[in-house]
Amino acid sequence: MPYDVEAVRAQFPALQSGVAHFDGPGGSQVPAVVADAVRATLISPIANRGRVTAAERFAEDVVQAARHAMADLLGADARGIVFGRSMTQLTYDFARALAKTWAAGDEVVVTRLDHDANVRPWVQAAESVGAIVRWADFDPGTGELEPGAVDAVLSDRTRLVAVTGASNLIGTKPELAPIIARTHESGALCYVDGVHLTAHEPVDVQRLGADFYACSPYKFFGPHCGVVAGRPDVLEELHPDKLLPSTNDIPERFEFGTLPYELLAGTTAAVDFLASLCPSPGDDRGTSLVRAMSAIADHEDRLRAVVETGVDELPGVVRYSRAKARTPTVLLGFDGRDPRAAYEFLAAAGVNAPAGCFYAVEASRRLGLGDTGGLRAGLAPYTTDEDVVRLLSGLAGFLRG
Repeated sequence: MPYDVEAVRAQFPALQSGVAHFDGPGGSQVPAVVADAVRATLISPIANRGRVTAAERFAEDVVQAARHAMADLLGADARGIVFGRSMTQLTYDFARALAKTWAAGDEVVVTRLDHDANVRPWVQAAESVGAIVRWADFDPGTGELEPGAVDAVLSDRTRLVAVTGASNLIGTKPELAPIIARTHESGALCYVDGVHLTAHEPVDVQRLGADFYACSPYKFFGPHCGVVAGRPDVLEELHPDKLLPSTNDIPERFEFGTLPYELLAGTTAAVDFLASLCPSPGDDRGTSLVRAMSAIADHEDRLRAVVETGVDELPGVVRYSRAKARTPTVLLGFDGRDPRAAYEFLAAAGVNAPAGCFYAVEASRRLGLGDTGGLRAGLAPYTTDEDVVRLLSGLAGFLRG
């Protein structure tokens, strides 16, 4: 079944405003079925999880459905799906738990390509125990983070490698499989920030071999919460600080307090919505998700090529997104012009393409953009050819002004 972008758009009430959204990397718009699931859960009889009352059973079923939905989306084990307030919060939680297993002189590897949520928690956790931070650099000319750059800073003292699945600033998709393989050969664990990757293509965490894979449902049509898919055997070995009466079972061991049931219901609805985009009779949800995410990737990559061709023809524009493999995310700079001025000009024309470093502060500095960053145009599954025309026309108008 072909990917029907107009049919997809019809499910998003927010798109009726007429604004062209290129701000998906900061959070996608939401289909009505997700909002309906959140509302239905909030107004249903519900209680703390259990199996005695109907309200308890409803809460338990919501949680388990969300674990299985995320496991299907990520190709992960449902027993390792951990929910939290945000990816940042969860990464801090796991950094503190893992730091308990480190000693002075141990080493942690982070990269300059990553969002700060996959940098600062590890840097601060390392500092707390006297561990050493090693930096893997990317090539600012090509935008590539080569596996060899990570390999060069591994040692027998490496305890963890934190690496992005895709840069939220310039879209670069590092080759994760060889990075994870070499990490394991060195005896370390690998924590992948999949926030920006998950929205744009199929993911198979178990095939990649990642020990931890973090993402955010609000980047792929869901509500604001965070998810970590951890290997159950690795989770069993970690002992975070927790309340005495709370369970020691995994994955609940890593979930503090009552979970936001309505947001988990919305997460399940978002995954089901994705699975419905390219249906084939008889397929299970996991297979449907692979098909849908592959179709989304094809749609977005086609439009990205149009955007990049158009941008490259504009005078005085620098395109920083140049890696061979990248998400449909384009970072732009302007000769002698503040990217924020372009952001404001486009916003007045009904095109949302924000400017900044978007918390990828190390990458922005490495590109020579300081903390100001550039203008980021991120395509989404609901982006159309007409949206692209409006973006390029808006940029041309800004440059003429």
